[in-house]
Amino acid sequence: MNTGIEERLAEVRARMAEASRKAGRTPEATELVAVTKTHPPEALQEALAAGQTVFGENRVQEARAKMPLVSSRARWHFIGRLQKNKVRQALPIFEMLHSIDSLELARDVQRIAEEDGQRPRVLLEVNVAGEGSKIGFKPAALETELETLIAEMPRLEVLGLMALPPFSPKAEDSRRYFALLRTLRDALQRELNVGLPELSMGMSGDYEVAIEEGATLVRVGTAIFGERKGKTWRPVGEPGDI
Repeated sequence: MNTGIEERLAEVRARMAEASRKAGRTPEATELVAVTKTHPPEALQEALAAGQTVFGENRVQEARAKMPLVSSRARWHFIGRLQKNKVRQALPIFEMLHSIDSLELARDVQRIAEEDGQRPRVLLEVNVAGEGSKIGFKPAALETELETLIAEMPRLEVLGLMALPPFSPKAEDSRRYFALLRTLRDALQRELNVGLPELSMGMSGDYEVAIEEGATLVRVGTAIFGERKGKTWRPVGEPGDI
């Protein structure tokens, strides 16, 4: 079993609370999504016992394998890149999708949600730094594309925005990108008269800065569970298990 999870979880929560205090926000304004990619169900159970209930997975198949082995108290968010051929599997098992990265993907989710009677709660992933290696909506085009999404995809409940800033070992380097996402969200709410309460931003290396800039969801894995264990988790006995 992964040890020390309770202590590390307590440390993350304490640092979140301090960042909230520093920014004049209440600790309750930001929810912790514990990222469990590659970690076994035993680690999740330990986190659950310590009071953590929201977990984030990057792969649909890995999540589906873990879910039956974890308490039903667990709530699940999908935070990875959603492949089109996994949409139908993802919709019934995740309470929020953080990574709708294009109108094309949104249309697929809308179609399948309509066929299956689902009403997915989603966030739009924004390529805040304009990185060619990353997917996501372009900030300059997002207002027009969000208007299209709202008009044409009524099954999707768009709750806000998500971003992955460029990697940097210095947390402070992420601040301008978090501020940009918040400013973009505020402008969309004002111009389109819509509610976008959620900002999913910040990971193990920079979640405190993200909270200071308005994050309502932070995605923290390594700081709670330790380093990732291989590429994926599989039940014992399956090819490639770790």
